Amino acid sequence: MELGVLVYSLYRALTYGFSPLIHLQMRWRRLRGLEHIRRWPERFGHPSAARPPGYLVWFHAVSLGEGMAAVPVIRRCNEMKPEMTILVTTATVSAFEVIKKQLPVGVLHQFAPLDTPVAVDRFLGHWKPNAIIIMENELWPNLIMSAAQLRIPLGLLNARMSTKSYKRWSSPLLLPLASLLLSKFSLIAPLSTLQGIHFQLLQAPPFVIHFSGDLKYVVNKFHVSSGTSESIRDLKVKLSKMKVWIASSLHRGEEEVVLGVHNLLLQSHPDSVVIIVPRHPHHGQQIAQKLRKDGQSVALRSRNEKLTSKKTNIYVVDTLGELREFYRVAPIAVIGGSFFPELTGHNLSEAAAAGCAVITGCHVGHFSHMVKAMQQANPLSITQVSSEQELKKAIDLLMSNPEILEVHQRASKEVYESLSSCIISNIWNLLNLHILRGK
Repeated sequence: MELGVLVYSLYRALTYGFSPLIHLQMRWRRLRGLEHIRRWPERFGHPSAARPPGYLVWFHAVSLGEGMAAVPVIRRCNEMKPEMTILVTTATVSAFEVIKKQLPVGVLHQFAPLDTPVAVDRFLGHWKPNAIIIMENELWPNLIMSAAQLRIPLGLLNARMSTKSYKRWSSPLLLPLASLLLSKFSLIAPLSTLQGIHFQLLQAPPFVIHFSGDLKYVVNKFHVSSGTSESIRDLKVKLSKMKVWIASSLHRGEEEVVLGVHNLLLQSHPDSVVIIVPRHPHHGQQIAQKLRKDGQSVALRSRNEKLTSKKTNIYVVDTLGELREFYRVAPIAVIGGSFFPELTGHNLSEAAAAGCAVITGCHVGHFSHMVKAMQQANPLSITQVSSEQELKKAIDLLMSNPEILEVHQRASKEVYESLSSCIISNIWNLLNLHILRGK
């Protein structure tokens, strides 16, 4: 523990010393549109709202995935303790834009403070949270140590650590720091048994580790929809007689795999259409631009373009927050972030909840536990492929056999329903016992 304190002291000194450079970097990010144009000072702990009186719980989620996983828990807390103030922080603008539509009325949002001593102390000094819930894998030393010094209970929900992160934290230099940080938590709820073992090997106290299930299964159950837009309804009607598949959460380069498969499928299924949903909207615009340059006809979602001719069989979605609605347009879903070795997968349960036949690549990293659990429940719920040819073969099989497609769709939906039951109740009980302590 003494070595952990020494390593933390070094980290604190470095983050303090490099604060001016970090400030410059944030200004550069703001100029590039990566930070909120008006609210970027919040990243340095400057509040943009007053703290209401009474008990306040801070939910900290960095990106969109963690934020969406937190929403069902926030809703349950709001239902069970309506008098309690809930503050949510995210680091990315895209996460804020989507999550703000899902949060209950009265929940506050700020952009997350950087893990520098001044930003964290300023944030904690203003908001004075009575409890802090951190989502997934955000082990920020200054935040955790400052909260512990102020005797604020800490919880880590949907706790996970990638293989790369686990190896880094397990190194001789960082293991003492990991042990020190994890000792400050009152609750660690891992999303799988393997993740629980990882945290135990990093010397988290065994009595704070409690299993509850993966929150990403329940995102869809608690998703508030503003209603399917008229343009998506029109698209669904237009595509009702065609063979449609969706390729979602694509990382750069994966569109080449998808378009290659699409061109092969057109030979045997000339009435097929692919809906491409890249991870980032700007990437979608680049894909459409390149396709048009190559002489192909493509419809772009942000411009509300229609599939007007038989030649247009590629629809690119370059918007945020509509993926769930598009899963209901296509019976076959290919989940990206899984076709190159450096990638670590994306949430498969969203497509399963919509009743899609789900296909993914073999590089699923963070979501390997989800793939394994779903395949153990029913092997037909998830199809994994390891090459472009296998992907083409899997989609071709489903397009050619409506009965097989229906069996795969039903398997995905039923397994999702089974795995997602009771998770929120389990999480609420753990939070109430270990963090909120019956407040």
